[in-house]
Amino acid sequence: MMHQSMKQNRPPLRKRIADASEPYLYSAPALILIVAVMLVPLVVGISYAFRDIQLLNPFSGGFIGLDHFRALSQDDAFFGALRNTLWWTGASVFFQFTFGLILALLLDKPFYGRGLVQALVFLPWAVPSFLAGLNWAWLFNPVIGPLPHWLYALGLLDEPHNILSDPHLAMWGPIVANVWWGIPFFAITLLAALQAIPRDLYEAASIDGAGPVQRFMSITLPFLAPTIAITVLLRTVWISNFADLIVVMTNGGPADRTQIVASYIFTQAFKRLDFGYASAIALVLLVLLLVYSMLIVLLRQTMLNKG
Repeated sequence: MMHQSMKQNRPPLRKRIADASEPYLYSAPALILIVAVMLVPLVVGISYAFRDIQLLNPFSGGFIGLDHFRALSQDDAFFGALRNTLWWTGASVFFQFTFGLILALLLDKPFYGRGLVQALVFLPWAVPSFLAGLNWAWLFNPVIGPLPHWLYALGLLDEPHNILSDPHLAMWGPIVANVWWGIPFFAITLLAALQAIPRDLYEAASIDGAGPVQRFMSITLPFLAPTIAITVLLRTVWISNFADLIVVMTNGGPADRTQIVASYIFTQAFKRLDFGYASAIALVLLVLLLVYSMLIVLLRQTMLNKG
């Protein structure tokens, strides 16, 4: 009798299906938008890597398999761009993080006019990357810019010349511009994490006789570790794909000394109009960044588990 009563009180199948599908119906517009805007272009772009897509060749478009990747394995310009990407990304992230952490530590202390200083520190983040690259290219120009003359006065240059035309120094121009432009990202995120640390911990450590360095190593750094891991991961991925400053300032020159993988993709796609080869390069970069991201996430999870 009880079994029959429960069976009678059970909602009809149509009602149960409607209740189960209700959350998916509510999220359907967002899912459709994500698929249309992100997944479809991604799948199409990946398919281009296995096809011959050349805009100037009306007979292109056929499936060629792994031919692009075989050509890529023998492309010295690609491997040079890959080495430049490591240099460009590593130096940019290191200096952005270092100066961003210093600024965050300074802005975490109360002082007169801190609001104005914060606004000035965060100002570069609001400047469009194209305009930032153009301004720094002018600053490095000895005809209209002061930087070559300052470097010459400091003894860092033999004469006031444009380092963007020097194969040995050219990469430092976009790196300096990128560091200036990206410092606010680390300063903002690290400052928010610093302000979330309980002040009682610092007071207790001071009472126990811990100095500034000990307080930083035992309190500040452990609390900042999760934020540092995420911000470094994000900035590494963004900077690896970030070719705006290089395209504006050097266009990959001189002699491909500032050519990174992202700008090499731009060159292949929009100058040589070979979208198939450019998509193959982009797919390789995507795989490398996915592997890097997985390693960082696993390392962070391991550190959290040990903690």
